[in-house]
Amino acid sequence: MEHILVVEDEVQLAALTEDYLKAAGYQTSALHEGTQVVAWVKANQPDLILLDCMLPGKDGISICRELRTFTQVPILMVTAKVDEIDRLIGLEIGADDYICKPCSLREVVARVKSVLRRYALVPQHLTPEREQETQAQALQLDKAKFKATLNGLDLDLTAVEFAMLDILASSPGRVYSRSQLMEAIYRDNRIVSERTIDSHIKKLRKKFTEVQPDYELIHSVYGAGYKLEFA
Repeated sequence: MEHILVVEDEVQLAALTEDYLKAAGYQTSALHEGTQVVAWVKANQPDLILLDCMLPGKDGISICRELRTFTQVPILMVTAKVDEIDRLIGLEIGADDYICKPCSLREVVARVKSVLRRYALVPQHLTPEREQETQAQALQLDKAKFKATLNGLDLDLTAVEFAMLDILASSPGRVYSRSQLMEAIYRDNRIVSERTIDSHIKKLRKKFTEVQPDYELIHSVYGAGYKLEFA
């Protein structure tokens, strides 16, 4: 049973969120104060964290950054502040997704399920050979080396192509507009056109095709932008 940590200073909301998650088959714990989170995660290693941005003691964004220094546990940020959304859209703080308040608790459960699916572990009953084969099929991103592989083969990406793929892969299924991609990639405020983004996407698709023909990972959404979605 997967263990979800709910970090929310509104006690009643935290309890209601736990009820919905338990009904969906998850084990839950709750914390209501920011300074408790890092030590608790180190001691208990949850499978996912629902982390509110506004917390007493230490804010959620600072907590997320600190957690990313020692764990890759999926983090789903929850925010009610419009001025925080711009920072979360690019997921610059290391979060895996975000939800805006007010939100349906059914949506929260659905988003939790979606994030956990992306982080699903290889079943333990597989043989080591089958486990290696399964892992090799995944898209792997090494941020320290700016290296991406598919089917165990190097995609040979440029730094800009890697950054774009990293953004798209951080939230499979989510649509990013061209302007969002430009702002996240070109942080020096240089002037680039939307055609530049289209060009990078075209090159990414070509490199995917060279590694695995007829396997489309990056999809165009007419009038909206691009998304990465696994088959």
